[in-house]
Amino acid sequence: MSHLTSFRRRYGASPLHLLLVLSSFALAAYAGVRLLKGDTLGVALWFVGAALIHDLVLLPCYSVTDRAAQRLFREKEDAEERPPRPSVNHVRVPLFVSGLLLLVWWPLILGRVDHYTAYTGLPADGFLERWLLITAVLFLASAVTLLVRRWHESAPRRRAARRERRARAAAR
Repeated sequence: MSHLTSFRRRYGASPLHLLLVLSSFALAAYAGVRLLKGDTLGVALWFVGAALIHDLVLLPCYSVTDRAAQRLFREKEDAEERPPRPSVNHVRVPLFVSGLLLLVWWPLILGRVDHYTAYTGLPADGFLERWLLITAVLFLASAVTLLVRRWHESAPRRRAARRERRARAAAR
């Protein structure tokens, strides 16, 4: 048995995976040290507050929303037996990305930052329009992807129907 197979059996993945995980931990530790260098108490409070808001407010909100979307996209018959359809992901992904962008940029999107221009020298207008445009493009791309997938899924049925039409035409 080779060393690679033995390593894979013990670790559960390739050595490249371990290297990438260790590198990401090193990068996170470096970023944490740099971040905590300034206002340690403020950064620690921000992290604790962000974790609490996520776990107590945001997680229940998007869990309920996800369950509602799963029920909406399930078909009426045997809805309890079947797992959720993959089409719900075509709503989840653009909604998640749009929500994340809103969460990160909400002061600029809502125009709540007067000092932004003073600090950066850049105008603070146009963020709402850009966010709305990005959200629309995300949902449009997701809808097009869903349509293409459905088209490819229906290809065997279309081919079978075409063969059946040809067979009937040949039988006449």
